[in-house]
Amino acid sequence: MNKYRTHTCNDLRKNNVGEKVILSGWINKKRDHGNLLFIDLRDNYGITQIVIDKANLHFKELEKTQLETVIKVNGKVIERSKETINPDITTGEIEINIDKFEVLGSCKELPMPIFSDQEYSEEIRLKYRYLDLRRKKIHENIILRSKVISFIRNEMIKLGFLEFQTPILTSSSPEGARDFLVPSRLNPGKFYALPQAPQQFKQLIMVSGFDKYFQIAPCFRDEDARADRSPGEFYQLDLEMSFVEQEDVFKVVEKLMVNLFKKFSKKKIIKEEFPRISYEDSLSKYGSDKPDLRNPLIVRDITSVFTRDDVSFDMFKKLVKNGSRVKCIVTKNTKDKPRSFFDNIDRWAKDEGASGLAYFTIEKNKEFNAKGPIGKFFSNSALEEIMQITKAEVGDSLFLACGKIKEVEKICALARDKIAKDLDLIDENTFAFCWIVDYPMFEKDENNNKIKFSHNPFSMPQGEIGKLNFDEPLNIKAYQYDIVCNGIELSSGAIRNHIPKLMYQLFSIAGYKKEEVDKNFSGMINALSYGAPPHGGIAPGLDRIIMLLANEKNIREVTMFPMNQNAEDLMMNAPSEVKEDQLKELNLLIKNKK
Repeated sequence: MNKYRTHTCNDLRKNNVGEKVILSGWINKKRDHGNLLFIDLRDNYGITQIVIDKANLHFKELEKTQLETVIKVNGKVIERSKETINPDITTGEIEINIDKFEVLGSCKELPMPIFSDQEYSEEIRLKYRYLDLRRKKIHENIILRSKVISFIRNEMIKLGFLEFQTPILTSSSPEGARDFLVPSRLNPGKFYALPQAPQQFKQLIMVSGFDKYFQIAPCFRDEDARADRSPGEFYQLDLEMSFVEQEDVFKVVEKLMVNLFKKFSKKKIIKEEFPRISYEDSLSKYGSDKPDLRNPLIVRDITSVFTRDDVSFDMFKKLVKNGSRVKCIVTKNTKDKPRSFFDNIDRWAKDEGASGLAYFTIEKNKEFNAKGPIGKFFSNSALEEIMQITKAEVGDSLFLACGKIKEVEKICALARDKIAKDLDLIDENTFAFCWIVDYPMFEKDENNNKIKFSHNPFSMPQGEIGKLNFDEPLNIKAYQYDIVCNGIELSSGAIRNHIPKLMYQLFSIAGYKKEEVDKNFSGMINALSYGAPPHGGIAPGLDRIIMLLANEKNIREVTMFPMNQNAEDLMMNAPSEVKEDQLKELNLLIKNKK
């Protein structure tokens, strides 16, 4: 018999009444009723109530024992009276009458309470993360994380995928985010890089003749923190398949996601066959390539209306003449909303850095007219055209933005989410997945006007290879795709370019000479020259998936030991300075800070 416990704190039920048991765990809570002391004993599995009366020799000692002390108790299982049953815990029909107890691990004064989910500062929570992880909600989030990863691993194996591990120490890549560099002791002056993703390695696995690969892969990127992105490191489900087209990848991922989200959430999946939305359509209709499809609001382009003679809104008309676009969002049946609702949206847009959002509401007496600050500038005929373009009706309101296309798309995307939340249009009990497809292969760099890759340089362009028009690279689409859920990008993927000659051609458009490609991607380009199969894959972010399943807004709530916004580990004091002899071994010298 284990000397610390015969049962966990979630095991005992009514049928155990009368048994002598041993339990160990943390003192979660104490309630002193004078002659009786009640203790909630907690372990990883649950809570059991312990009771001791004043006549017991251990009463005074237990009464003084600090919360979160680890104790072992010996006692007898007794049935609770009907009025004291606790239906909120699985052991709520019984309690343990203590015979004796022993302190296994004492506890100092706590810097934060454990038995409540009260919000505390990030600094305290991350410095004492091992205490934060004892709290019910975050403890359950981390257990959920483990279960999700185990489920994914089993599903991938069922689907015929093999699990492999790719190197952590590798070479730096000129594409993508900033690398974390590791100095080499045995090769002075040279550095490894931690992988931003196993991108090249997983393609090399396909070249090696393995058909389906997956990995729960750690990835390292030296980039700033966001609510949905951890600084430093994150994990993804990395997968790659040979002899596949785009739809083959979609089928595997859709099946996995549907099974996963059904298993771990009670929320409804709106469409189990995920809609395919082109990149251009997504920007046009939602202002973003990460649309939240729970939101019914659509962005419409009404630029043409501002070329009419019977529209006198000169501010927008002048901007349109100079190449600006006008886009709008229609809100249904908002005629009775107070003026403050509309003004608050306009003020919010200005706070976001835009010039504001003009607005009006459509009315009808004998003819159509518009109520609102800019309503007087539109004729009956102009309003009819707007209604035809936008599907707006009498009683609906329109919010308008005007400017350069990217600026307008950005504010419309933000406004779409803001307005939907203010009007309570989003069903929080649903998941809305979609695929964003047909990304452009190239785009213009706004800083230097040069052509660059828009997404992944290793992607296969769409169309017949021999008929691609390299003289107009901005028209070339790629087999690149993102999977999005509730406005959160879960992953990017692509069908890969496995033809060396084509790769050289595409890289030359982005300004790379053949020698540069050979130097920077030598392992990849060499391997593709020895008979490479058509292949493709994707890498959904595990942290973001678990964040959605746990209904959390911040990725730190589902990460065991996260860093703070400055990429610092407050608990382990990392990054830290190193000793002089360590630097000498690595042939490094630290310059004095000015």
